[in-house]
Amino acid sequence: MRNKNEQGFALVLSLVLMLAMSLMGGALIVISAGDHKSNNNSDEYQQTFYVAETALLEGEKYVLNQFLGPWNISNHTRNTSARNLPANQTTVFDGTLTKRGYGNSDSFYYNTNKNCYNSFRDLDKSAIKVVVGESWNFGDVIRDSFQSASAQEKQEAEVLKGYYYEFFITRIGAAPFRGYGSSIKKSASDTGNDGMAYRIYGCGIKALGHSFNKSTNQHNVSGSDSMIVSLESTIVLPK
Repeated sequence: MRNKNEQGFALVLSLVLMLAMSLMGGALIVISAGDHKSNNNSDEYQQTFYVAETALLEGEKYVLNQFLGPWNISNHTRNTSARNLPANQTTVFDGTLTKRGYGNSDSFYYNTNKNCYNSFRDLDKSAIKVVVGESWNFGDVIRDSFQSASAQEKQEAEVLKGYYYEFFITRIGAAPFRGYGSSIKKSASDTGNDGMAYRIYGCGIKALGHSFNKSTNQHNVSGSDSMIVSLESTIVLPK
C-alpha cells in the first residue's frame, strides 16, 4: 500500500541530487580553470627567467667581445688590434636602452619603457654610468636562426616575440685577479688588483598582452602589463 505522504519524493530527491552535482561540477570547473591559469603563469615565469639568463649571457659576451677584439661579422675575423676593456660613458645613465634588431614599427612591438632599469631598486640612479645598454626581442633573434627551418619552427619563434631580453653594463673598477698559466711556476700564483670588474644587469620581460594567431600569422599586442625577472652578475677580466 503506497503512503500518500511519499508522493513526489523521488522528484524532489532527483532535483536535490541534480543541484548537488551541478555545484560539484561547477566547483571542479573553477578549480580546473584556476590550475590551468596557474600552470600558464608558472610556464610564463619560467620562460621569462630563461630569457633573463640570456640577457646576462649576452651582456657578458659583449664585454668579452671587446676584451678579445671586436668580431667582424662580414668577414668572420676578430680585430685583435682593437682589444680593450670598455669604459663607462661620461653621462649618467637614465635607463634608456638601444633597441637592437627591432623597432616601433614592428607588428609585435611592445614598449618596455625603463622597466628593466627600474626593477633594480638598489642602484644609485643619480650617479650610475654604463658601458652600454641594449634591448632585444627574444623571438626575433630566435626566428633569424630559423631562416632555413620549417614553417612550424618559425611560427613557434613568432610566439616568443612576446619576450624581450635587456641588459646594461657598468664598469665597477679595479678588482683582485688571480691568473694561472704556463709562464708562471706551477706552485706560484699572480695576485693583486690586476683585474677590471664589470657588473651586468639583465632582465627577461614578458609582454602579458601579446598573442600570436598561427592561422593568420598576426600579432596582437594589448595593454601595458608585463612580467619581469631581473638578474645580475659580476665578471672580472685581467688588465
